[in-house]
Parts: sequence; C-alpha cells; structure tokens
Amino acid sequence: MEHPRRIGKYEIEEYLGGGMSRVYRARDTLIGRTVAVKILTDEATADPEAKARFLREAQLAGSLSHENVMSVYDFGEADGRPFMVTEFLRGEDLKHALKANRFHTMEDKLRAALQIAKALEYIHQQGIIHRDIKPENVHLSVNGTIKLMDFGIAKTRDLTLTRAGYTMGTPYYMAPEQVMGRDVTHLADIYAFGIMLYEMCVGSKPIQADTVEQLFYAILHTPLDVSPVRQAGAPEAICALVERCAAKDPAQRPQSFAEVREVL
Repeated sequence: MEHPRRIGKYEIEEYLGGGMSRVYRARDTLIGRTVAVKILTDEATADPEAKARFLREAQLAGSLSHENVMSVYDFGEADGRPFMVTEFLRGEDLKHALKANRFHTMEDKLRAALQIAKALEYIHQQGIIHRDIKPENVHLSVNGTIKLMDFGIAKTRDLTLTRAGYTMGTPYYMAPEQVMGRDVTHLADIYAFGIMLYEMCVGSKPIQADTVEQLFYAILHTPLDVSPVRQAGAPEAICALVERCAAKDPAQRPQSFAEVREVL
C-alpha cells in the first residue's frame, strides 16, 4: 500500500505509523484544520470482518461528544479503502507518559485517572463498552487533557463484531470473564481501569508473567496485592478503589464509573 497524497478533501502531510490501518497527519483543505487520517490497509480491507469493525468504530466514535473522548470528524471510502478522520492529538499515549514520568505527584496521577473515569462513565451512558482499556488507548495532550481513543473492539448493547469464541482485549488488562470467554459487560472496563490505575500509581503492572498461560492463571486465581499502591503514597481510599475495581467477581466491583469518579 503506497502512501496517498490526498484522500477526498484531506491533503496528506506526514505518515505517523500504524498496523491494520495507517495513520497520517493531514490538512482539511476546506477549513485549514490539521487532522489525523486513519486508512485501512489493503489486507484489512479484504477481510469483511475487519472492514466492518473499522467502519463500526468510526460510527461509534463519531456519535460521541465529550472533552475526554477523541473526536471523529468524518469517515468514508476512497478508492475502495475505508478511512476515518479524527482530531489531531499532540502529546503522547499514557504508556509513554508513564515511562517518561510525566506525572510528578500522586495528585497529577489521580487527576488524569479522574478524566479517564469521566470518559468511561460517558461512553457507558451511551451504551458502549470499550473492552480494550489500556495505557496505549489513552492519550495525554501537552496541556494535560486526557483523551480516550480506539473503539476498534467496542461493543454496544445491540451489536458486537467479535468472532464467536474469540476473546478480544489486551491480556494484561482483561477481566476474568473475558479470559473465560464469557459475556462481557461494562464491568470488564471497570476491571481494566483498576489494573491501569494500579499501574499509574506504582509505575508497573500488578501481574508479572512469562507466558500467556501464567498471566491468565494469575488473572483468574491470584488476588491483587495493593500494598505497592499504598507504598507509592496513594490515599487509602484509592488503594481500596483499585482492589474493588480489580475484584475477580464482577459483583464485587463498583457497578458504575459514577462510583469510581466519586472516590477519585
């Protein structure tokens, strides 16, 4: 797949990277706005399910409007390849921000966590389950604003585009019910948020494993030790929140991000 010079009214300026889709910095030639253009690769376009999931992501994200959710401006097809146009985010994802120690105090970390919780509370109110909450899907802008990204495997109340029997999600942040291949509810996002909040507070993941089998066993059977969160200086209420969010039993977790937000 060659890099295009133009997609519709969008003039391509720089290739930014990608996998199943390629992402470019571009300029909207009608209004002069800098945007990001995400184009599905030829290989992915040839896969009906991958193409349907890409377009569904654009439709889902395009229907959302929240200060902590990345905005989708446009989507369509050009020369048979689906594309999506989003706001151009300056900054870095949360994974790199944590590695670079961008958050200097516990207050900074909790302020960022609160923005993530607000974004997830909002999408749940719209009937959307993200299902892939992880630092790579959270963007930290240069002014400290958090943006939730990537709705590629999101699920609505009435539609899912997952292959039967295929578990979606990133292993370290998968809830026990996801590991078991069971029906996933919004409580899986709350579990993933708890794991990510631990990582934000401590600077490392709560589970260390050499194989996927060891990782899944720990997710299913090993209780989360929150003492490192306490040692990192988090308030006791935050330690309790992490423990509750990461509970093995979904019924033991906070039942909504409204509860999570109130604690934060």
